[in-house]
Amino acid sequence: MLSDIASVAHSLSISNDHLSLYGTDKAKVSLKALKDHPQRGKLILVSAITPTPAGEGKTTVSIGLAQGLKKIGQNVALALRQPSMGPVFGRKGGATGGGKSTVQPAQSINLHFTGDFHAITSAHNLLSSVLDNQLFNQQTRLSPNGLLWKRVMDVNDRALRRIRTGMGAATERASGFDITAASEVMAILCLSESLADLRARLDRIVTGFTPEGEPVLAKEARVTGALLALLRDALQPNLVQSVEGVPAFLHGGPFANIAHGCNSVLATRMALTHADYVVTEAGFAFDLGGEKFMHIKCRQSGLQPEAIVIVATVRALKMHGGVALDALTHPDPESLKLGLENLAAHLDSAQQFGRPVIVAINQFTNDSPEELALIHDYCQSRGVPCATANVFGEGGAGATKLAETVLAALPKGPADPLPFLYQPHESVEQKLHAIATHIYGADGVTLTEEAKAKFALFEKSGFGHLPLCMAKTQNSLSDDGTKLGRPRGFTITVRDFEIANGAGFLVALTGTMMRMPALPKVPAAERIQVSEDGVISGV
Repeated sequence: MLSDIASVAHSLSISNDHLSLYGTDKAKVSLKALKDHPQRGKLILVSAITPTPAGEGKTTVSIGLAQGLKKIGQNVALALRQPSMGPVFGRKGGATGGGKSTVQPAQSINLHFTGDFHAITSAHNLLSSVLDNQLFNQQTRLSPNGLLWKRVMDVNDRALRRIRTGMGAATERASGFDITAASEVMAILCLSESLADLRARLDRIVTGFTPEGEPVLAKEARVTGALLALLRDALQPNLVQSVEGVPAFLHGGPFANIAHGCNSVLATRMALTHADYVVTEAGFAFDLGGEKFMHIKCRQSGLQPEAIVIVATVRALKMHGGVALDALTHPDPESLKLGLENLAAHLDSAQQFGRPVIVAINQFTNDSPEELALIHDYCQSRGVPCATANVFGEGGAGATKLAETVLAALPKGPADPLPFLYQPHESVEQKLHAIATHIYGADGVTLTEEAKAKFALFEKSGFGHLPLCMAKTQNSLSDDGTKLGRPRGFTITVRDFEIANGAGFLVALTGTMMRMPALPKVPAAERIQVSEDGVISGV
């Protein structure tokens, strides 16, 4: 039985005055709850190895770990991303954990929740509409070919990746749709520290370039006040709870394969202000979400994790050892041994950031004792703490060992500053090389002529100092999703750049990554139903 959300807030010393209730099971928390409250908590980052197509349960482990910490008497909160409806109706389905380690109300969270994604979509598309209107009325320095700002929607729709707008008019141009999770407005919301910061970031969005190559900022469109009005309430973190009553701040939802993959800075701060330990996650594996958590979220905010948990599964390690997807439930210790190279790559990457690293084995029912023992033995050989957690089947009770292992690994005093792998003043080639070689294990980076030309335009306009957000497949450490395990002897190809000046980074597009995902042949939407009494199933 879930507690009233006001009671959950009170357990964190958040008063009713700072809550906007959405029924009895979810609420928005005013930013006033941060005022005059210093950060007290220790931040624990959960990442993972390269996943199977079904995912390895990183969110489930994050929730289970927090429940495990509560089970052993700790004051803990979660700070997680909220799901996008694109994957909910696409390949992945819901993203609220699983089994006895979920956040609730799961169906509401997976669908409309408190309307944040709608607000972001509306704000983004309002700017799109105004820019096209100003093109039509010749009220802008932009030409049709110079306008870069697209439209977004929170649905996977490959047919809208490339469109032409204003067909037959003088303002006809090539454009397209991205998914809302890849919108710069989403990234801006997740990185903003206040309404004033949000306004400043919206003002400096680069909407396009003049024929002379000068950037045109969103401030010139004169509607960032209207965008701010749409986003005012969405900026406030959402509070829900896990099935075992752990407070959970769910706020923001950028993907890590096409965006920066972290929940909002404000939600993380809210959790750290009101709890002793905070469990957060970064999307997909450490090469994507983990790297961006460090170089984008932490660099901008000053936040830093005290420890890093890498989620591994027997099935994913066997896949990286060469086992076919339809055979992953069968014991295969020899293939698992080969697949440990993928775990090794992510441990090597994570350890570069000077934090204790712990491996959490997310246990599945088909895992054999021999296979689990092989992972433990490997971690022991590297001196890396490791714990098996049955968070799906047992909830917090299945994660007490993991919780104790994490607590034991945490530093006793203040953490050292993060050792970033590149600095803002370095060239884009140096930044790319640092990520590709130190995180992906590549030999180097190649830029296409189109990418070189686009970056030259950005650099000429003074944006060359921005950090990088890599758009790369989640299925491989390389930019080729078919290369499993720990690929070697490869280079990363950057085919294009996009600018997110308001968010504070450049997006480097690699491989075939698109900022609008596609639906699979059989989308998850086909299994969703609503009964006569209004009960939703299949999410």
